Amino acid sequence: MTEAALRPRRSVLYMPGANERALEKAKGLAADALILDLEDAVAPDAKAQARERVCAAVGSGEYGSRELTIRVNGIDTQWHAEDVRAAAQAGPHAVVVPKINSAAEVHAVERLLEQAGAPDHTAIWAMVETPVAILHAEEIARASQRLTVLVMGTNDLAKELHAEHVPGRAPLLTGLSLCLLAARAAGKVILDGVYNDVKDLAGFEAECLQGKEFGFDGKTLIHPGQLEPCNRLFAPSPEEVDRSRRIIAAFEEATARGDGVVTVDGRMIEVLHVDNARRVLALADAVAALA
Repeated sequence: MTEAALRPRRSVLYMPGANERALEKAKGLAADALILDLEDAVAPDAKAQARERVCAAVGSGEYGSRELTIRVNGIDTQWHAEDVRAAAQAGPHAVVVPKINSAAEVHAVERLLEQAGAPDHTAIWAMVETPVAILHAEEIARASQRLTVLVMGTNDLAKELHAEHVPGRAPLLTGLSLCLLAARAAGKVILDGVYNDVKDLAGFEAECLQGKEFGFDGKTLIHPGQLEPCNRLFAPSPEEVDRSRRIIAAFEEATARGDGVVTVDGRMIEVLHVDNARRVLALADAVAALA
């Protein structure tokens, strides 16, 4: 597994860049990553001040091991270029760019970052949230080595599709699946979209489980109350860790004996199961290292 893929991103919490109290509170939250937001959460007349505040937060060194990213305003807005230039100077772990629709737009963001002197560690996270982006997801994912993460923008996607928000997300499943295929084909991380009803923890947990079963690496969040279940459900469970250890041990013992058939709990084990088991243990170790 690559370093980018191994880093836990179970919970990725949006924080409004204009809200000084929220940025202060984020220092103590159990989020694997933070998206300090200059886009939807910031009114037009507060954009410049929020930009300064967010860049100062990134440079403060007060957020511990959390991955810090900045969501800039979209390419088609008057604030985009200055946001990207300021973020490049601040040097966050990543710049999150909304409504990326093509590889050309990824290249444009990359050029702007490099022209502004962005350090090599500042990645691009591309938000996929329109029908055209879904249909070009693979070319977006493969556009640049600096692009490491795809972020599903499910609210905007539902709006564009004229779709309803329903339990199980049937109207969005095609788009989610296509983006997962694109991310895995390109070797990139992919994050599930937000869950809007912050009071419906049962519904939220069900959607986390669905996302994990699909193969998402984690989920974007809009409220600190969603952190605990998200961290718990996107981490390998004790049962998964135990089974993974037994799969690896059984396979290695059988290989040493020269046996061609390996079973664990009555199921035949092949190399692909061993690879999955090693991935589970690597992620479990990475999560434990955050504690």
